[in-house]
Amino acid sequence: MPQQIQREGEREMGDSSDSVSVDMEGISFGGKEHLIETCHGYVSVAVIGDPDKPALVTYPDLAQNHLSCFQGLFFCPEACSLLLHNFCIYHISPPGHELGAPAISPDKPVLSVDDLADQIEEVLNFFGLGAVMCLGVTAGAYILTLFAMKYRQRVLGLILVSPLCKAPSWTEWLFNKVMSNLLYFYGMCGVVKELLLKRYFSKEVRGNAHVSESDIVQACIRSLEERQSSNVWRFLEAINGRPDITEGLRKLQCRSLIFVGDNSPFHFEALHMTSNLDRRYSALVEVQACGSMVTEEQPHAMMIPLEYFLMGYGLYRPSQSSVSPRSPLSPSCIAPELLSPESMGLKLKPIKTRISLQI
Repeated sequence: MPQQIQREGEREMGDSSDSVSVDMEGISFGGKEHLIETCHGYVSVAVIGDPDKPALVTYPDLAQNHLSCFQGLFFCPEACSLLLHNFCIYHISPPGHELGAPAISPDKPVLSVDDLADQIEEVLNFFGLGAVMCLGVTAGAYILTLFAMKYRQRVLGLILVSPLCKAPSWTEWLFNKVMSNLLYFYGMCGVVKELLLKRYFSKEVRGNAHVSESDIVQACIRSLEERQSSNVWRFLEAINGRPDITEGLRKLQCRSLIFVGDNSPFHFEALHMTSNLDRRYSALVEVQACGSMVTEEQPHAMMIPLEYFLMGYGLYRPSQSSVSPRSPLSPSCIAPELLSPESMGLKLKPIKTRISLQI
């Protein structure tokens, strides 16, 4: 195994000091950022919570990091109380996507999706983690699913948002190739930002000539402007060259919970993935009037399904006294009738679980 060096806050092209602590308080939702050297380069991990608790690993979508992809979910008081009560969160950013990241040297090879999945295994080894829960969005969901296939004993469960599993269709491949060329020659220009917003959000929140875009879209645009376009290009090249992993889905030995927005361009892909997973251990939640990034656009829609999913692992919400009376996690709000499309804005497929999970 290659030597792994923790350099908290040290950048790939920065000084050579062994450890510099960077306090993420105030610019994120708490935690420390660690820059870890792997055999495929440096990867940034923001750690939030009690390290003695079970680990939840997250991986964001293209051109995103944990600040822009999961902030909506973790800023939800109910989600924060549920997830931080049960987990220590390890937010992994794609290489060069973390806040303030420099451009990766053009001499460095472009990583494949297999390389990115192998990086996750090295991160777990660095922190001394065993089996973990995984939460990924679109491209990040693909990387975590591939990781679960390659390292089955390291994954307890998959929570996937608008996931990918097939190789790109000709339409997606061409779409990504156009965006890749724009990134390479023009950087994070207006056209690229518009293409990415269509990837993430529904038309309702993106706005139009008569209605301005929502606050979450404006925040997303600001975060995209901070991203190094060459680093985004590298991640896009990896995702556009991904292989089809459908055949391996039924061999997964962990439970899976899939969220997808009705208006996501990857809606059909999520349905395809669900149909190829073992139905005894998987569930699909379709969120109405939502794009791909459910974690930002409709994070409250994730709460009840997440709570039921975690119950299958013996994990529960904190005591009622620590939860707001209006919380959807309170007992009065998890009655079966609330799992209807009319009351939740959701289309829920039955969640079939077993009390104990054999790995």
